[in-house]
Amino acid sequence: MFRPALLLSLGLLACAPRPVPPAQPESTATTESDSAVIKLERTPCFGRCPVYRVAISASGRVSYVGKNFVAQQGEASGQTPKEKLDSLLGEIERQGFFEFADRYVAGAPACGPYATDAPSAITEVTHGGHHKRIEHDYGCSQAPPALGELERRIDEVAGTGQWTGKR
Repeated sequence: MFRPALLLSLGLLACAPRPVPPAQPESTATTESDSAVIKLERTPCFGRCPVYRVAISASGRVSYVGKNFVAQQGEASGQTPKEKLDSLLGEIERQGFFEFADRYVAGAPACGPYATDAPSAITEVTHGGHHKRIEHDYGCSQAPPALGELERRIDEVAGTGQWTGKR
């Protein structure tokens, strides 16, 4: 008699919306050419979603920190050609990134109908005098499709597949 109520309670807790954790502050001082212009953080889900952070600096330097469900945990770095970074920044501008809502998370007006157990991404871009940070829970049905595409493009330009194992 007690066991079914316990199982029901645990099931309801597992499906409850979860908050998106705040982005971790950068710990090292950087020069302007090495300061991050694009940051992407993939957060935990209720499955085996890759959990990592990546930042691309104005000079094209890529800094990666892998946490869970990735091929390489810990820190790694690389370099992306300036032309690829400039192209990505152009896409970000053209897709209207700076006009998107700040939060596509459960309960936010821009979310729409919500599905649980989806991964989340936090994207931060500083470019052309603008700065924008967007929390994007993939369970939000009304998030702009362009936002997910830009997140995938950031991964592509940063080359995160070499560290996450997801190519």
